[in-house]
Amino acid sequence: MKGSGLTPDPVILATVLSACSRTGNLCFGQAIHSYIAETNLQIDGRLLTALITMYSNCGSMETAKKLYDGLSPKNPAASTAMVFGYAKLNQIELARSVFDSMADKDLVAWSAMISGYAESDRPAEALKLFNEMQLSNVRPDKITMLSVISACANLGALDQAHWVHTYVSNNGFNRVLSVNNALIDMFSKCGSLTIARKIFNEMPERNVITWTAMITGLAMHGEGTTAIALFDQMKLEGVRPNKVTFIGLLYACSHSGLVEEGQRVFESMSVDFGLEPEQQHCGCMVDLFGRAKLFKEAIDLINSMPFQPNVVVWGSLLSACRLHGEVELGELAAKRILEMDPGHDGAYVLLSNIYAKAGRWRDVGEVRRSMRSQAVWKERGCSWIGLDGEVHEFLMAEELHPRSKEIYEKLDEMVKKLEDAGYSPHIGSVLVDLEEEEKRRAVLLHSEKLALSFGLISTGKGASIRIAKNLRVCEDCHSFMKLASKVFEREIIVRDRTRFHHYRNGVCSCGDFW
Repeated sequence: MKGSGLTPDPVILATVLSACSRTGNLCFGQAIHSYIAETNLQIDGRLLTALITMYSNCGSMETAKKLYDGLSPKNPAASTAMVFGYAKLNQIELARSVFDSMADKDLVAWSAMISGYAESDRPAEALKLFNEMQLSNVRPDKITMLSVISACANLGALDQAHWVHTYVSNNGFNRVLSVNNALIDMFSKCGSLTIARKIFNEMPERNVITWTAMITGLAMHGEGTTAIALFDQMKLEGVRPNKVTFIGLLYACSHSGLVEEGQRVFESMSVDFGLEPEQQHCGCMVDLFGRAKLFKEAIDLINSMPFQPNVVVWGSLLSACRLHGEVELGELAAKRILEMDPGHDGAYVLLSNIYAKAGRWRDVGEVRRSMRSQAVWKERGCSWIGLDGEVHEFLMAEELHPRSKEIYEKLDEMVKKLEDAGYSPHIGSVLVDLEEEEKRRAVLLHSEKLALSFGLISTGKGASIRIAKNLRVCEDCHSFMKLASKVFEREIIVRDRTRFHHYRNGVCSCGDFW
């Protein structure tokens, strides 16, 4: 158009800026902005909003803010763009301040803020804001509901999941394929495979995402054999798997100890479907071999990969080394991870764990000094439990809960009863060199034990207790939960960072293979 000698007007420029915004093309957007400045074009509200939206969508929030500050009065489109931009960069407080300043919040603004909370790992706030949105008489669309379902899945609270499911059904969203797919994922992550499978079975239409969500859900719960059977059914119905499907399948095999089945699935990827394995698939296979203590096979796979192994692959090997106490190989894996990512807290923690397990406390101290020099801090363990629509959060050894006195009294009672039944604290789970009694006390104050204690004093006899945790459950807590499920005659369901553990009558669904 420029070549033809015609001069674009603000409407044309706003349209081109919209294209830059949608494609994330910051360089072209900046060129348009420069053209506007060079030609002294009058910038009206629409054009200024288009510039703000472009810069926000492209992550250039400093420039977007300068333009936004010069916009008067503020309009909903520009404000929503700022909310979206800040949320995208995980600057959630800045996003909320813009959101709160908006006089007229439309559906897009509410959805942007809810999505921001959901994607910033603040699911409880996303659900709270959704409730406020309903009180404001703003009707959600499927985009909003997908964010709400995602938030509920991350929270892991089954009562909240039931509430969201009811809302979806009552408002007609259960006819939307993407929403049903998200519900399968949500119920899987909230600990109810039964409902996830019911939704799957009743869906009139399924796509590859549907099958993948169900396979991944089964994998999280240690149902490896069932996941493979579902994959076979998927193929019979003519649905072609994608690379994400194979990640779910390999994950299922890894967490169920299905070595031969995993090898067949891995080979099938390229032979039967022409899909070349990527880093994550190889990481799953290294994890599968490592958990089965097949370290030669794991190393052979790493050495034969057509690309340089990344943090995921070496991390899988390091985790297996921690499980089986392989010090030298663990040191190698940790070294490779820290070469690629010097601030990787997981590598330091796992290596420290390996040294602690071997009683090499001097090396543990050296790892901790390295962490301090690199300003790397171990993520603090946190567990939460949902009860009557409220989520209760617990940190290790904290006493901030209103019922802390009762919780600790119940914990002491639990420990006594479990010790009478044969429990002995696994002090090898403590990663600092303390006296034995101090180690014993430290391991008994893990966040999931506090959550279990709260669950026992807050629910009726025989009721299931559901706990979510941000880290992998340690060996001591795993043994503690197994025995507690038998002594207190409760089903205890724990979702940790990697999978679900269903404890019933002294046995865990993972078969102690996690």
